[in-house]
Amino acid sequence: MLVVNEVKNAKKGDKEALLKLILAEKDAYYRLAFSYMRNEADAMDVLEDMIVKLYEQIGQLKKEESFYSWSKTILVNRCKQALKKNKKVIPFENPLEDCNGFSRHAGMSDYRHVEEQMDLQSLMVQLNDDQSEAIRLKYYLDLDYGTIATLTRVSPGTVKSRIFEGLKKLRILYGRDLDE
Repeated sequence: MLVVNEVKNAKKGDKEALLKLILAEKDAYYRLAFSYMRNEADAMDVLEDMIVKLYEQIGQLKKEESFYSWSKTILVNRCKQALKKNKKVIPFENPLEDCNGFSRHAGMSDYRHVEEQMDLQSLMVQLNDDQSEAIRLKYYLDLDYGTIATLTRVSPGTVKSRIFEGLKKLRILYGRDLDE
């Protein structure tokens, strides 16, 4: 209920209310922006763009309880626009590291770690953009199908299909089951 009240206040022009809403999810926003932009400076730039866009468009938000999914969709769109503008390839977060940069395989040798990272990155590039985006959001950011569907503006069934087909292609390219 607090979120709904803050959104209502923000819609009335209360900048502090909007700031409270953004700060409450600042880590999630940053992780999402960083997963697209792949460096801190660019991630911060798109976050600033998102905040301006939220301030300008908050009056258009119909359901106050949808603020966070709406704002994250705006963030994803700002990331995609920035990448297109800069003609960058959408980078992939290192699947062998968590969001803090710590290795998930502490006992793995550095050589093997780097080798597996390079293998996966070279395979991900061979997927279409929709498949790689869905896989990155699902497995690197641990988002659910509904959230991914909202962020990418497709149905949950389409998200599941993109992930299924992308993983199937990765398995074929890699030559073995990725779950091993």
